[in-house]
Amino acid sequence: QVQLEESGGGLVQPGGSLRLSCAASASTLEHFTMGWFRQAPGKEREGVSCISSYDDEDTYYLDSVKGRFTISRDHSKKMLYLQMHSLKPEDTAVYYCAADFGNTVYHYCSGTRSDYWGQGTQVTVSS
Repeated sequence: QVQLEESGGGLVQPGGSLRLSCAASASTLEHFTMGWFRQAPGKEREGVSCISSYDDEDTYYLDSVKGRFTISRDHSKKMLYLQMHSLKPEDTAVYYCAADFGNTVYHYCSGTRSDYWGQGTQVTVSS
């Protein structure tokens, strides 16, 4: 069983930055691919960024966030992060932390299913 709790969302002006954090409660996160997904009003949930359990360099980014967002994880603290820069109004959404056992980064982030989800944190980009 994995419990995930996000924090760090909020209201930010266009061009601003936010850092999302996700605290995982689990005996181990070994073999769990982790990621950030988002869902805007009236739109389907989409994978924003995912990271491998085995290689922190094995990551995936949605094309629209490449160069602006950075995913990272702290294995010892069981934390997942998403650093977001140059935020745009179209980044406005509820952001979910997620974990999936044994999946590949690309396959996981390209889909919409996950073994575990956090409750979500709202990110609003507006002037």
